[in-house]
Amino acid sequence: MPYTAYGQPGAPGAAPYGQPPHRSTNGLAVGSLVSGIVCCLPPLGLVLGLVALPQIRKRGQNGKGLAIAGIVLSALSCLLLVAGLVSGGFRSAYDGFKEGVDEASRSRSAFALRPGQCFTDHSKGAEFATDVRVVDCARPHDGEVSGTFKVTGVAAWPGDDAIEDIADKRCEPINAAYAMDTWAIPRNVGLSYYQPSRESWRLGDREVTCAFTGEKPFSGSVRSDSTRLTLDQEHLLLSLNPIETVGYREPEDDPDEDFEANRQWAGELLTAIDSARAGVRDHDWPGTSKAALAALGEELDTASRRWRALSAAADADAYWAAYDAAWDALPEDLGAEARTALGLTGTPPAGEGTQA
Repeated sequence: MPYTAYGQPGAPGAAPYGQPPHRSTNGLAVGSLVSGIVCCLPPLGLVLGLVALPQIRKRGQNGKGLAIAGIVLSALSCLLLVAGLVSGGFRSAYDGFKEGVDEASRSRSAFALRPGQCFTDHSKGAEFATDVRVVDCARPHDGEVSGTFKVTGVAAWPGDDAIEDIADKRCEPINAAYAMDTWAIPRNVGLSYYQPSRESWRLGDREVTCAFTGEKPFSGSVRSDSTRLTLDQEHLLLSLNPIETVGYREPEDDPDEDFEANRQWAGELLTAIDSARAGVRDHDWPGTSKAALAALGEELDTASRRWRALSAAADADAYWAAYDAAWDALPEDLGAEARTALGLTGTPPAGEGTQA
């Protein structure tokens, strides 16, 4: 009777007669093949395959075909690597990959923008700003971020109008502090902002992004804050800018329709002028600018007298009688020589509206 089993039935390691024990596959051969297929570190796959072949013969293992395939593939990968380095093909591929990564990194939500970044917004006219791209400020761009703030003290969604009111009030001083040299702001560039939507509010979004944007793309940064100004430049702008800010708030109704509102506004502008007079008179200006600042002080003295008369008008007729003289004493280029002497922009932007 033939011997039908190897070992005891059911014993560990028992196998049918005539079938040899299982032969393991050499791990280096597997590693060689994998390295050759994925083309990562081709020399490694080549070395692993060459080391695996004698081990397979000595140990009686499987994997000779795997090792040979890994050697061949790795050798081909090595040749391609050398050719790529010599021809520069890999450099071109890397540059293309890097350019794609950079492009993707510049495309972002408006709420990922940070102060100082310039951007283009290709989602103009859409309900949500989803295609905002950061660009170099030297290139044409749609806007420049001046700052951000979070809406606080409001639990439930207050509505778009309420958020807009908050943004108007909060973004104005943020923009004013970011671009103090208002004459350097291009024409038709003014305050803008991105606000939370009802949907993003539900997800916890409370941030408003303030920016300068234009009716058409503009080039160059408008930033002129305390980090980019000298102490003398900053002092002059802090003295003069309130005059511009209040001047833009002249009531829409003329004195015949709302005399009290106009008289009150004239008083506010007088206060701004007198504050500027004190700022110019009491500061120790650099020697080369003293003459220009002294002349500015005299201009402000005249303006103060004229605006005092306007704010003291008894009725609309008296107001109109003093109106032109007041504005003549406060020309658009007020302080131009003083600004130039301190290295600031000496020419106001053409046209109206550099402030919101």
